[in-house]
Amino acid sequence: MNITPREIIDFWFSDRIKEQWFSSTPELDKEIAEKYEELWNKATLNELEEWSITPAGSLALVIILDQFPLNMFRNQAKSFSSEKMALTISRKAINNKQDKEVEKEKLPFLYMPFMHSEDIDDQNRSVKLYSEADLGENVEFAKHHRDIVKKYGRFPHRNTILSRDSSEEELIYLASDHAYMG
Repeated sequence: MNITPREIIDFWFSDRIKEQWFSSTPELDKEIAEKYEELWNKATLNELEEWSITPAGSLALVIILDQFPLNMFRNQAKSFSSEKMALTISRKAINNKQDKEVEKEKLPFLYMPFMHSEDIDDQNRSVKLYSEADLGENVEFAKHHRDIVKKYGRFPHRNTILSRDSSEEELIYLASDHAYMG
């Protein structure tokens, strides 16, 4: 396996894949698993850590650790298992000012681990990052995610997958028409 960060970025930002970012299909989920599950395993074992020395490498790692599992392991607890690693990569990239070198259209994915975190401080940072970078509708998505974590302390739509009990308030929210289901 000799996949490069550029290959990950070119795949993820291709017109075909962009159309399915937030409305995937079983076929795309299977394709990502077949192509990249082995690479994801390497990333979770820190075997791709050297990628994080470049902005493109950091972005590719975040996509591998934050986005790909949502496809590969849809509706499984494992889909969230490498989020903290993605957040660490994202933090490091920001601390090293790599985000200033990432194209604006790609930047939302470098910041997305903050939006996926169930920690309110990360959520507040998400809103700040998206706002300061003037990332349009992503700012509203960041605020929406933050407001959910602020109210419930977590994302209620993950409770079943993560075998967590839902509070009565969460159950009412999940049954509502405005519930965010991920």
